Amino acid sequence: MSFEFLRSVTFGHYIPASSPIHRIDPRVKIAAVALALAALILCRSLVLIVLALAAVLVTAACARVPIRHVLRGVGPVLPFLILLAVLQALVMPRAELGPMLIRWRWISLSAGDLVAAAALILRFSALIAAFGLFSSITGTSELAHGTELLLSPLARLGFPAHDAAMVLSIALRFVPLLAMEAEHIVKAQASRGADFGRGRGGPLARARRMLPIYVPLFLSALRRAESLALAMEARCYTGGAGRTAPAGFRIRWTDAAAFICVLAASVGLVLANRFDPDRIIILALFGAGN
Repeated sequence: MSFEFLRSVTFGHYIPASSPIHRIDPRVKIAAVALALAALILCRSLVLIVLALAAVLVTAACARVPIRHVLRGVGPVLPFLILLAVLQALVMPRAELGPMLIRWRWISLSAGDLVAAAALILRFSALIAAFGLFSSITGTSELAHGTELLLSPLARLGFPAHDAAMVLSIALRFVPLLAMEAEHIVKAQASRGADFGRGRGGPLARARRMLPIYVPLFLSALRRAESLALAMEARCYTGGAGRTAPAGFRIRWTDAAAFICVLAASVGLVLANRFDPDRIIILALFGAGN
């Protein structure tokens, strides 16, 4: 079992660099990543998802963020994604798309099923990569102030914009801290002879082996939350009333151009689903099927 939990977590890791993408206004970053994630969720075509994932990786290269860092978060959830893809192919078949490849008893697998399964894996991979890239180019303070500025119109209606932004930034910052704490706990337990081996015993046995991790990790999270609350009280933190940002944010024409590009790409990604590029490619490769 690998004990390197922190290396597999990309959320909350800010990578400082002097790239134009890092200097984009945080409000534009938040709105752009929300549009991109919505477009990826609505996209069903494997071809379009591959293009979207390629665009995310190109953006990471332009931002001087290592591509391995962006894709590192896919590894821990890959077995779960493969299981979902298998269920997608067996439970929701697309036999009308492409020829039948496998037919055995109650199992039937067509070219359309394989395309749908691959699209599911790549869609979640693109979502994880896009969010990992966003957290790599947006600092915690930028995320908090950008979210607060975006939610400021709702503050007039009584919505706690500052509190919501603070909770979001703290939750995102706690992800790598909890991963590091889990790594320390697992290494300490393993040094004392604990067995965290995979693939041995049933689900109850594996859950029982992980119990020495979950309990101290939960207690550590509570201790960190209590320390944070005491620190905020000691500094006389009273909420967002009367507080100002440490630096003023101003949307430049380059920020507007970047947002327009993301908006156009997201709208194009959703509208291109009507043409069903997967059907065109499968029919061109395999013909009309049976």
